[in-house]
Amino acid sequence: MQQHGCILWFTGLSGAGKSTLSEAVARELRAQGVAVEVLDGDEVRENLSKGLSFSKEDRDTNVRRIAFVANLLAKHGVIAITAAISPYRAIRAEARAKSQAPFIEVFVDAPLAVVEARDVKGLYKKARAGEIPVFTGISDPYEAPLAPEVTVKTGEESIAQSTSKVLEHLRHAGLLGSV
Repeated sequence: MQQHGCILWFTGLSGAGKSTLSEAVARELRAQGVAVEVLDGDEVRENLSKGLSFSKEDRDTNVRRIAFVANLLAKHGVIAITAAISPYRAIRAEARAKSQAPFIEVFVDAPLAVVEARDVKGLYKKARAGEIPVFTGISDPYEAPLAPEVTVKTGEESIAQSTSKVLEHLRHAGLLGSV
C-alpha cells in the first residue's frame, strides 16, 4: 500500500482524550499496515523535554521539539501523531508553517466540566487548590483552534466515533491508499 506521511496534531485540555484517541487511531492504522508513530506529550516531556517547566517559553520549546520530530517522521512517509495539550495558537501555527508534510489539526474538544470530572491524575483538583500554580484551563489559558481540520467531541462521542472521524479525514485528504 502506498502511504503519504503527515502530521496529525491532537490538541486539547488535559483529560480531553488526546492520548486515548491517538492510540486508537494508531492501532487502526497499524492494523491496516500503515507506518505510524505516536508522540505523546507526557512521554516527550519525560524523554525529550525533561527539565522544562510549564512557563509559556518552555511550553513553546516543548511544542517545537515535538513538531521537529513529527516533521522528520512525516517527511519520510510516517503518519506522526502528536498528543500534547499545546495550548497556544501561535506555536501550533508555527508548527504547521514549518511542516514539510500535510499538517492536520485535530481538536479534541471536551468541556472543562467533563475533563475535571474525568481527572484521572487529580491535576485539576490540585490546580483548583493552588498546588499547581500554572495549569492549562484553570490558571493558564487554552486557546482552542479556530479552524481545525477535524473536531472530535469526546464528551459526547465514543472513541470509535472520534477515531472514525479522523480516519475519514485522512481518506478524503488522499493521505491513505485504499485503506
